[in-house]
Amino acid sequence: MSDSPSQVKIAAKYPVEVELEKGKLYSFCTCGHSSKQPFCDGAHREKAPDYKSFKFEAEKDGKVWLCQCKQTGGQPFCDGAHKKL
Repeated sequence: MSDSPSQVKIAAKYPVEVELEKGKLYSFCTCGHSSKQPFCDGAHREKAPDYKSFKFEAEKDGKVWLCQCKQTGGQPFCDGAHKKL
């Protein structure tokens, strides 16, 4: 996959486990260009302007697996799509 503008970048071919806080709003990176994976740092504005972050509120405290391949069908959570890359 290309790393050119308006292209999604595969940040990693494996998920990352993160601790979420109930009620907290998170901004998930959908373009793959963020240096703060799996969260958005605004890099899409320059590198992938067709993309924007996916905002979500944690439903409960605890650890979850978030997607880093950016191919998941259930953003922001990993659904195993990286296994087909």
